[in-house]
Amino acid sequence: MTFVWGAVLAAGVLLIASPWLWPARTRRRADEPRRGRLARLLEDAGMPRTSEVSLVVIAAACALVGGAVAWLIAPVAALALVAAVAGALAPFAWLRARRSKLLRTRRGLWPDVCDLLIASVRAGMSLPDAVASLADSAPSELRPAFAAFGRDMAASGHFESSIQRLKTNLADPVADRIVETLRMARQVGGTELTAVLRALATSVRADASLRGEVESRQSWIRGAAVLGVVAPWVILALLAVRPEGSRAYASPGGVALILIGAAVSVVAYRLMLRLGRLPEPRRWFG
Repeated sequence: MTFVWGAVLAAGVLLIASPWLWPARTRRRADEPRRGRLARLLEDAGMPRTSEVSLVVIAAACALVGGAVAWLIAPVAALALVAAVAGALAPFAWLRARRSKLLRTRRGLWPDVCDLLIASVRAGMSLPDAVASLADSAPSELRPAFAAFGRDMAASGHFESSIQRLKTNLADPVADRIVETLRMARQVGGTELTAVLRALATSVRADASLRGEVESRQSWIRGAAVLGVVAPWVILALLAVRPEGSRAYASPGGVALILIGAAVSVVAYRLMLRLGRLPEPRRWFG
């Protein structure tokens, strides 16, 4: 009975905190293709070719390994369950960390891309050729996406579908702004493309500089959150290795303690990261 009330309490705490932990996303447009959260996460992490099924299978395998290792170290069912859940969430946490790293890395590269586009357009190149030329002149991290755009244009000759696939491959808020600017210039024409790209490059440079300074000063928040979550579980694992500790944590009171501790750890970790996180720009129609 203690286990049931502990699970109910944990579920209630998560439901109360859910509006802050998992805020609602903006509605998609009527003409926007329906994509799941997993597909979007894979795209944003730079792995658009990985299927959602593969990700789910990897998460299940990690859960099995995590639960088995925890059971071998300390044969406590509740502890093995928590380890299995942590193992299942590990691939998603890795993808989110990879997404954040890609965003930080690319944030300082987009002004150079705008400058290269401006130079190509002013040299008399057409818009598709200017974008395709970035496969050779853009920073190395971005060249594969622009090379794929060049192949798409050579195969289909359709700028709209090729630039949309480029937008999907880049999966970046700043890239969305550049792509939508190029699409508008392609559709309506005009002579202000270079001025718009120059203003966009200036804005992106200023934003990247400010974010880099703030993130460097707030890096201690993430370290403190990780340390605060991991340390109690390391101590619990060391105590559970001993036979008397294993028997104590296998009792109803021990099971309730582990489950409530897991719920509190998750809520506290998410809240601490949320308090120290800067608002990220949203993708345009992505």
